[in-house]
Amino acid sequence: MVAYSYQRRFATPIRLGVKTQTIRGPRNRHARPGEMIQHYTGLRTKAAAKICSDTRCLRVDPITLRFSAALGGAPVLLNTVEIDGFKITDLDHFAQLDGFEHRRDMSAFWVQHHGPMAEFNGVLIIWEPPTDDISLAA
Repeated sequence: MVAYSYQRRFATPIRLGVKTQTIRGPRNRHARPGEMIQHYTGLRTKAAAKICSDTRCLRVDPITLRFSAALGGAPVLLNTVEIDGFKITDLDHFAQLDGFEHRRDMSAFWVQHHGPMAEFNGVLIIWEPPTDDISLAA
């Protein structure tokens, strides 16, 4: 079983089954299809809290995010998402699946937490929605 930690802003969308995916960078071991995933906020801290019941991993695919360069003070903007080599055309919908309002919200979050970059390569982990509401504080 693999555990992932999320910022508090994602706890409710995960619990409600709205956010059923996460983008992660390389690590020793990610969840594998069929394996159960644990979802937390504040993992490895005294404030750790389980978000929902464990969920089953459906897919783990390579993902590439590309961002436009900031011009004249304009914000960096997510402009390309490729999942396992396939280009996603509706970037706002993709951002919503990842717990954001739209791609501008996702772009701002990404730059704030990862710094400006032209490209990110990692994995997209997709899971089944939680099967019950265990009403955990998040």
